[in-house]
Amino acid sequence: MKVILLMAQTLDGKIARSDHDFPDWTEKADKKLFFELTKKIGVIIMGSKTYDTIGKPLPGRKNIILTRDSSRKSDHQDLFFTSDSPADILQKLEQEGHREAILAGGQQINTLFARENLIDEIVVTISPVIFGEGMGMFGEGIGLHLALKSVEKLGENSLVAHYNVLKNS
Repeated sequence: MKVILLMAQTLDGKIARSDHDFPDWTEKADKKLFFELTKKIGVIIMGSKTYDTIGKPLPGRKNIILTRDSSRKSDHQDLFFTSDSPADILQKLEQEGHREAILAGGQQINTLFARENLIDEIVVTISPVIFGEGMGMFGEGIGLHLALKSVEKLGENSLVAHYNVLKNS
């Protein structure tokens, strides 16, 4: 099961100003990339803070929300709340026939997947913004070695870089 971490970050490496910061600071081209890639893959995994920031399930995709709050339930056919481990989530997805999933954070969820060595690729938009403070892509203690697959201009002023995660480094 391939896991692709899809994130936007500022030039100074921040994914948000705070836990509930809506990414309205990215260009339209980044939002289009997010929509197209998540729609193509069909599965998006995120934490409850990221989901609450978005405020609704993304249509046409299986939305899996990691939460420690066992009272969170959904009647929506494409929205699932879970406290399962990242490995268990991926195993269930694979049993359902999925081959790939988009991991869309935030920092705590990205860190959980990275600690279990479950991220295969990272696609990151670098936006022409500097926050000076805020949240990074991962929490402390995470170190990954990457190999650049591609980099290209996205929109007027952004870049998108696509990396493979080197698993045996």
